[in-house]
Amino acid sequence: MELIFKVAEIQVKYKPRKKLGPKIDDSNEAATILRTHYNQDTIHLQEEFIVLYLNNASNVIGVYKSSVGGISSTIVDIRIILAVGLKLACSSIILSHNHPSGNMKPSNDDIRLTKKIYEAGKILDIIIIDHIIICSNSKYYSLAENNDF
Repeated sequence: MELIFKVAEIQVKYKPRKKLGPKIDDSNEAATILRTHYNQDTIHLQEEFIVLYLNNASNVIGVYKSSVGGISSTIVDIRIILAVGLKLACSSIILSHNHPSGNMKPSNDDIRLTKKIYEAGKILDIIIIDHIIICSNSKYYSLAENNDF
């Protein structure tokens, strides 16, 4: 009996947008852009995890809503976050999630996750610039600015 294995064909296709997104120079600019991608009807109810992908000049080339969870957590799949980054041929990433409670302080799990994604990104030469926690009104917390990873 002859076994024939068929595998999926892999095709590489890259068509960058002609117009680049905004340039990110600091965490305040990143938080302002990120805030527009959160569901304002549920930002105080459910955690969401949103990722900004940047090119070498720090222009936004993509935004990806990685997950929507519950009141106090959401599931984050590092492989998918980095796979999207590879598909976009990004140079760096800014991670983000909201705290429905309004508490800006990152949890130990937030810090542990950021470090894990940071280390995985290093292997792929994708720099994790920051992890921003979005809170009520215009408040946010930058893990990079506070040396939390």
